[in-house]
Amino acid sequence: MVWIPLVVLAALVLLVIGIYNSLVRLKVQSENAWSDIDVQLKRRHDLIPNLIETVKGYAGHEKQVLETVVTARSRAMSAITPSSKAEAEGALTQSLKSLFALAEAYPQLRAVESFTQLQGALNQIEEAVQSARRYYNAVVRDLNTKIQEFPSNIIANSFSFKTRDFFELADVAERAVPKVNFEHR
Repeated sequence: MVWIPLVVLAALVLLVIGIYNSLVRLKVQSENAWSDIDVQLKRRHDLIPNLIETVKGYAGHEKQVLETVVTARSRAMSAITPSSKAEAEGALTQSLKSLFALAEAYPQLRAVESFTQLQGALNQIEEAVQSARRYYNAVVRDLNTKIQEFPSNIIANSFSFKTRDFFELADVAERAVPKVNFEHR
């Protein structure tokens, strides 16, 4: 009869260890997923100065649009939390749309191979960002669910696991990858 309490205690200890390890695994996955988003956003941020310089050569007098992109890029690079980064990245996306709309007014710019290559690279990066964002949000969903479910919520609270913010775009229009048509008309 002494074995029964020991078996129950051992089962409880194993349950706590299992729940704790699953919480740690999800936390590490969410941190890794956030790192992937940061890498893709850095690639995006690094591409923008080249894009601006190319546009400046053909539409340099459009300073307001160029300055808006530079300002939005700086703000996006300095954002830290998922919600502030999402807001800043949304503003950057809007400013890039203005930049590409500006390019539509300059046929000679649309014909420049380096500009079309940069635009293509930016579209690829945008797709990679969206993929990384979907993965991050899926991991965060799993982590947040685990933190709130019983009995794992007891373990999560005991070891100070915190829910994480999703990386969401505020505006529905920002959810789409910017599409620009550079075909000659």
